[in-house]
Amino acid sequence: MALVFRTVAQLAGVSLSLLGWVLSCLTNYLPHWKNLNLDLNEMENWTMGLWQTCVVQEEAGMQCKDFDSFLALPAELRISRILMFLSNGLGFLGLLVSGFGLDCLRIGESQRDLKRRLLILGGILSWTSGISALVPVSWVAHTTVQEFWDETIPDIVPRWEFGEALFLGWFAGLSLVIGGCLLNCAACSSHAPLASGHYAVAQIQDDHQQPETRNTNPKH
Repeated sequence: MALVFRTVAQLAGVSLSLLGWVLSCLTNYLPHWKNLNLDLNEMENWTMGLWQTCVVQEEAGMQCKDFDSFLALPAELRISRILMFLSNGLGFLGLLVSGFGLDCLRIGESQRDLKRRLLILGGILSWTSGISALVPVSWVAHTTVQEFWDETIPDIVPRWEFGEALFLGWFAGLSLVIGGCLLNCAACSSHAPLASGHYAVAQIQDDHQQPETRNTNPKH
């Protein structure tokens, strides 16, 4: 039963980590962190991401413009860029490290302790990557809510609302966090048997050869 749990936890953890990493990369570059609908012109919608602002028109389609200066951005967008880059990098490293720690990988089958440490490290990296993705998404969402209900802004002024990338980022962060936790749980469970009997046979052969070697030694 422990072997089944360990195998399922490893596969589920890696799958969720991979899904979360792909979604976090999409969240980083999608220009849909915020949406703005103009009441005066319903045929025109504005979207904003970490890297550019886009306007969607029925006749002209989507036209985007990159932000001119990093320092001119609001604080939440500047820090969100850094954290999303950190999340993407840590997520990739987590997948790479945890992949070498899987039991189904025959590389380093005899080094169980090393594979366990790699699995734990990969889980920690995936978990950290998820937190790094959840923080900027939640921060931008919090700022959007504050600005939406700001009473000092006249009602006639359009308000930014949640974009699709925020929900995608939340799902990505949770997937990475859950995937990292599953990898750590799998690493802390009982070890699976070796995938091949090669090392066990080699050990038995060594045990039989040692007495023969002692018997062939000359007596002094």
